[in-house]
Amino acid sequence: MLLIGNALVLPLLPFPNSFHARLVQFAISRICRIFFAGCRFFGLLYCDLSALDEINRRKGLVVVPNHPAMIDAFLVLSRVNRMICIMKGRLETNLFLGAGAKLAGYVSNRYTERMLREAIAKVKAGDHLLLFPEGTRTTETPVNTFHGTAALIAKKAKVNLLPVFIYTNSPYLTKSWPIWKPPQFPVCYQVKLGEEIEASGVVAETTKRLQDLYQDQQFIDLRYTLDRQLRSK
Repeated sequence: MLLIGNALVLPLLPFPNSFHARLVQFAISRICRIFFAGCRFFGLLYCDLSALDEINRRKGLVVVPNHPAMIDAFLVLSRVNRMICIMKGRLETNLFLGAGAKLAGYVSNRYTERMLREAIAKVKAGDHLLLFPEGTRTTETPVNTFHGTAALIAKKAKVNLLPVFIYTNSPYLTKSWPIWKPPQFPVCYQVKLGEEIEASGVVAETTKRLQDLYQDQQFIDLRYTLDRQLRSK
């Protein structure tokens, strides 16, 4: 689906970003939503992502989820129509992601100063920014040490941080999970929103406040509670 989507949007490359960014962001959201709907139809995946719909009614937030698995960005994008991401520089040339990410206005982390400048400008303009404050998938319990990038961008853009808690019953696609190894199905995901955090103070203090919210959470291996809860929905 991503490969076909990339091919379909290639004719938009010569046009200015303002022409196609919102359209491609919406298209990415719908592709992700269709994928998860198909997974549910075949009994592979059960998701409760409805809390994310609230983000569509807000403007200009830095959205900061925990990051248990490789699939996390797609979970969020499937419900949020207008959102940009901070992406790894090497993904710019990725066959499945590169063209769509560029046309959607995603921000590369290849050059730090340019990344910060572009991200701040886009959030100021009303886009939501998806940024994982751990910087990589979780390897510590409950979360890795947070970086200050999210708090810095939110402070400079004069917007709030929005905590997003992603819970799962499976270690599928976590840092140590080989991408070719199938999980025990069904895999379940549930998402909840925290209260917005103002980022006007010292960046290190804001980052600590943010991390403190995640410390008492159990994000992975909620096997029995999530299985029963999400199968019934």
